[in-house]
Amino acid sequence: MDRRKFLTTAGAGAGLLPFSGTAASGEAATGPGRIKAKSVLGRTGFEIADISFGSSRLRDGQEHLVQHALERGVNYFDTADSYTGGESETVIGRALKGHRDQVYIVSKTKVWADDNRQQIMAALEGSLRRLQTDYVDVYFNHAVNDVERLNNPEWFEFVELAKKQGKIRFTGMSGHAGRLTDCIDHAVTNDLVDVLLVSYNFGQDPAFYESLTRSFDRIATHPGLPGSLQRAHAKGIGVIAMKTLMGARLNDMREYEAQGSTFSQAAFRWTLSNPDVDALVVSMTDTRQIDEYLGASGATSLSAADLPLLRRYASLNGTTYCRQACNDCEGACPYGVPIADVLRTRMYATDYQDLDFARREYAELTVNASACLSCSGAPCASSCSHGLSVPDLCAPTHRMLA
Repeated sequence: MDRRKFLTTAGAGAGLLPFSGTAASGEAATGPGRIKAKSVLGRTGFEIADISFGSSRLRDGQEHLVQHALERGVNYFDTADSYTGGESETVIGRALKGHRDQVYIVSKTKVWADDNRQQIMAALEGSLRRLQTDYVDVYFNHAVNDVERLNNPEWFEFVELAKKQGKIRFTGMSGHAGRLTDCIDHAVTNDLVDVLLVSYNFGQDPAFYESLTRSFDRIATHPGLPGSLQRAHAKGIGVIAMKTLMGARLNDMREYEAQGSTFSQAAFRWTLSNPDVDALVVSMTDTRQIDEYLGASGATSLSAADLPLLRRYASLNGTTYCRQACNDCEGACPYGVPIADVLRTRMYATDYQDLDFARREYAELTVNASACLSCSGAPCASSCSHGLSVPDLCAPTHRMLA
């Protein structure tokens, strides 16, 4: 198979789409979805499930979700010290106890330009305690949106020491906000990381919109991301995609889903059809959802029904979904409101329907959108090249999440 994929023994005889009956319900009717392919994660050599476990919303008492994914063949579990106030790492640690040699566990922390190695080591050791493990397979500098965060010399000294102590195996960078391509290109050019975790979905790629110009007044203007991923892949850097569902408003699509395929599976197949993407990570919040998601495992191309679903979703949500990585709105606000980050937290609340997670993320913003409450909205009114009405979105977001 292409994409350096191979079929797993457990799923080699299974069909690509384990759905029948009413796909609109999102239920697997012919048995649970399973991982049917793994991919080599760049230079790490890790053979990871092509659809892997994201845990940004994992909470206390949800060990069964981790175990369900493990039973279905998922072997890569992504978390961070900030996810649900540390509960995510704690739950994963409990759920995977006794299975450490069967899985890859990765975690993340935000390392700022002025953090020292003692602070970073303390963050790592806190994660290791919660995860009940002696090491993580990849440790990421989390949510990077500034090249200076990648240049902190204390990070490199920390990495050298942590590797020597056996606490980390590889390092990475995650990013989903402004200046994403700048940060990726800097990390790749200077060979600063082994793995990238980046926001990447059909709504961020201009190629997807080429067939939609007749129905959209504005098209995607983020052409740099696919090229950045291609350069990373060529250098042996592992590439994992996140935010692949463009807001994950799954219920909006149920009435349009034909038998045997769902929007989420179409979105995953679109992502996995890119040979420069090794795998994707997605938040898994219930067992039926896990089975649905894993129905797309093994895909290397789109099915005939996929593009109509993706086009429908884009038409329904294209004028409210913020493509955070484009960051065309940067600098539009005279008060320094980080528009893309504010709208990312809005996505967590309105699209993911997770108000608690949205409030946690909003509280971490250095500057929030309080200034929008008394602003006319004129400075940012035309700042979005995708046609979003920024003034109509930022002020309500502050009222909802502050």
